[in-house]
Amino acid sequence: MSVLRTEHIAKQYPGCLALDDVTVSFESGKVNALLGKNGSGKSTLVKCFSGAIQPTSGAFYLDDEQLSFSSTSSANAKGFATVYQEMSLVPSLTVAENIFLGRMPKRAGGMIDWKRANAMAAGLLDKMGVDINPREIVSRLSMWQCQVVEITKAMSYNPKVLMLDEPTSSLASSEVECLFDVIRELKKQDIIIIYISHKLHEIPQITDTITVLRDGQFIGTVNTRDVTNADIISMMFGDTQIRQRPADVVAQDEVIMEVRNFSRKGKFSDVSFQLKKGEVLGIAGMLGAGRTELLKSIFGADPHDGGEVVINNTTAPRRSSPISMKKLGMGLTPEDRKLEGLILIHSIRDNLCYASMDKTSHGWFEDKRLRVRAADKQVEDLEIKVPNVNAPVSSLSGGNQQKVVVGNWLNTQPVIMMYDEPSRGIDVNAKQQIFEIMWEQSRHGISTVFVSSELEELLEVCHRILIMRDGKITGEVRPEDITINQLYAMSMGDENV
Repeated sequence: MSVLRTEHIAKQYPGCLALDDVTVSFESGKVNALLGKNGSGKSTLVKCFSGAIQPTSGAFYLDDEQLSFSSTSSANAKGFATVYQEMSLVPSLTVAENIFLGRMPKRAGGMIDWKRANAMAAGLLDKMGVDINPREIVSRLSMWQCQVVEITKAMSYNPKVLMLDEPTSSLASSEVECLFDVIRELKKQDIIIIYISHKLHEIPQITDTITVLRDGQFIGTVNTRDVTNADIISMMFGDTQIRQRPADVVAQDEVIMEVRNFSRKGKFSDVSFQLKKGEVLGIAGMLGAGRTELLKSIFGADPHDGGEVVINNTTAPRRSSPISMKKLGMGLTPEDRKLEGLILIHSIRDNLCYASMDKTSHGWFEDKRLRVRAADKQVEDLEIKVPNVNAPVSSLSGGNQQKVVVGNWLNTQPVIMMYDEPSRGIDVNAKQQIFEIMWEQSRHGISTVFVSSELEELLEVCHRILIMRDGKITGEVRPEDITINQLYAMSMGDENV
């Protein structure tokens, strides 16, 4: 039996202690769940094991050998392999080519030995207990088969430690059991398996032990068979205090938007809900639930296959776009602000005015006076701390960058704002300021749809919360009627907690 253990591991970032004196161990021959809410430290711990980062203090050992990795390649060389939720396969290549990408076996003359490559891949796949043709093009495989190929690629390095990060996040329920069969085969090979998942209902099916981190600290390790889901939830979240929404932030009775039977194949299906004037409506769910995809399709940034969106009694075009949805009064702050919400090398002023160019221009000509006025208004209203509005937006802190994204869309004078993970990567004070902006807009009758993986935020901010799981709306709750543990349990697939 092999053992991976840590002793007093800590990881300090500026203003944040991501891992705080963590001592924990994982054994081979078992599937070891590593659980915790977002920000608990589990991803940081896995990154330490994988060589992506180095701990600030403490040490970790594999079978009593102390290890220290300067890179992911040095971790791979010592038998540590990680399979991330974002697959790294090349769709146009074969299964064998993906498994041995960059290290294909070659003949004496330097030519690729295709026969040997396919035979080696077939042997690995057979060891995994699956029937996948190594010559098949990856784009023709099902999602679970792609996940298996990803794991097989990791196994080709003969790892002693295999870390699986949300391996079922993109799989249909019928495909999950196929993947579980593969993981059960891996258990027999004396490999230390660390399994990260937000899907609570999966944990009893596939894991043997459960290790919980909370706020960077080790809470405990238990045998899966000895605990209930309620016990796990309690370990993950403890006693969380939820702040209250101000009493004067009240939703009106008027329905401002209705989403009817909205669907996109493979992403979400038959989603229906209403949004009232001035309401802050939350959408709760775990990674892969379909929340981001839903918001993008409602906004017209991504397509949809069926259903409709009605805003102020006007049905959105069948082939909607961000431009057409903006005309109907909608704005969206995207999940990745740096990639999709800002042009980092451009000025703060320009980034505050891109969405409202039709209001700050005369035909093809920019009205600099109007642009300055629009930018200055949002800097003042949102209390954006800027050295100079002509400075590049990249010079701002994460919280102030997020305010620029919000201000850009508020300049369009929307009736509906959709926020996708607006508090990600910003500090506590900046988060509260974003929430204050939502509440202030609510007081002015602007409606909000708010997606956050930090479900405590939804209880604090929203009037009403929809539960989304596996691409479907599975429930609706009000913050005053539910605890944080119950909300997480419902989002993870266990409504009995």
